[in-house]
Amino acid sequence: MFVPDIRKRRSFLVASASGFAGLHFGRPARVRANEFASPVAGSDQRGGGRAKSVILFFLCGGASHVDTWDMKPDAPAEYRGPFAPKPTSTSGIQLCEHLPMLAQQAHHLAVIRSVCGTVNTNDHHAGYYYNLTGHVPDVTFLTLANDRRPYTDDWPFIGSVVGARRPNQHGLPNAITLPHKPSKLPYTRPGQFAARLGVEFDPLYVHGSVDEPLKFQVPSLTLSGDVTAERLQSRQHLLKTLDVARREFENSPIERTWKQHQQRSLDLLLSSSASKVFDLESETEATRARYGTGVNAMSLLLARRLVEAETPFVTVFWKENEAIASQCKSAGGWDTHGNNFNCLKDHLLPEFDRAFSALIEDLEQRNMLDQTLLVVNSEMGRTPKIGDPRSGGVGGAGRDHWTHCQSVLMAGGGIQGGQTFGSSDRLGEHPKDHPLTPADIAKTVYYAAGIDDLRAVDSQGRPYNLLDEGRAIKQLF
Repeated sequence: MFVPDIRKRRSFLVASASGFAGLHFGRPARVRANEFASPVAGSDQRGGGRAKSVILFFLCGGASHVDTWDMKPDAPAEYRGPFAPKPTSTSGIQLCEHLPMLAQQAHHLAVIRSVCGTVNTNDHHAGYYYNLTGHVPDVTFLTLANDRRPYTDDWPFIGSVVGARRPNQHGLPNAITLPHKPSKLPYTRPGQFAARLGVEFDPLYVHGSVDEPLKFQVPSLTLSGDVTAERLQSRQHLLKTLDVARREFENSPIERTWKQHQQRSLDLLLSSSASKVFDLESETEATRARYGTGVNAMSLLLARRLVEAETPFVTVFWKENEAIASQCKSAGGWDTHGNNFNCLKDHLLPEFDRAFSALIEDLEQRNMLDQTLLVVNSEMGRTPKIGDPRSGGVGGAGRDHWTHCQSVLMAGGGIQGGQTFGSSDRLGEHPKDHPLTPADIAKTVYYAAGIDDLRAVDSQGRPYNLLDEGRAIKQLF
């Protein structure tokens, strides 16, 4: 809340979601995170615990595993598609021919090919939830489908758990998400919020633009008119004085939560270091060109800068480009129901290849890769057999949703590069060796970040575990 004369002069904070998303789903969460252990101290430095930060690159829409990093060149033609696998910098790892720059970084990669994220709906909502929390979606995902909203008692996002376990020492929030919040209202994807952990641990959302890829708007951080940081602090003090009469209301859980978000936005606004982090124009033209020109590329570059500022968890949700939506029979992302191969070859793979390979290369050159865990994931894979009936069948050259098998890429953060783990069957339909679930991936992220205590306490003081299922894939380290 700001005083009226600021509003009249249109000199106010331009607000967007600064973690307020959770407030729309009902009362603030009734549980809190515990502080039983330091996140990194005491961890096995030869294995887990080396990742000071995590960058999750989530390919919104459902990336085709069989056309990228789990190709099946010996499968029948109706499965394998036109792409050829090519050698990489590591013998034994082959990637799609349209990922030449990532192929040169394969010695840093762990390619996990046996993740089964089967959900009863085989759709995006449940796929997001399973992969972002590690928890199997409940029956409401089946009964409500795309009308299933995020709930305050959902299981928390992996990034919120990591952020909750880290001390905040540098002014920036511990979990930051960019360049958008999937998906368009009212179909906000469940699983990306802190939920039962408490909305104070929701990620801070930073918004990027396809048309202006260098411009990132940090929620509640734009001052206009004649309001300086000093005047804002003065008026904030005045508001606190006037609010004395409202103490009884302020003691309610809802108001306390609002105040926490208000203070977080104010702290971030007044931080000069925060402004510098989001200034991508301070990067050299050569660096920006290496990443690419699009908003997803610039989001990864910003993620690197946030990691330099010691942000514990950064999520980059691939932002769809509506200009190519009709070509892919999708929203312009990885949901390639039709024209799958041309869409991948001409748009998605080149953009991904340049940007993600640049991130690996950049972190390595800055001696930051070993302390930064990189994860590439999606809400699902795609049908190994070509032809989605909704997009013209075989002639439409698309692949439908497939939650029964997908791949995950990891690099850095103590991961031993140049390896594959697990395998899918000969058609890429189901895991074959070392079958895993999203819970195992979540536990691996926690292990890399040195988080081995997942206990929390509810409002009645009763302990519970944030994720009982799954085991860390310690063989990767």
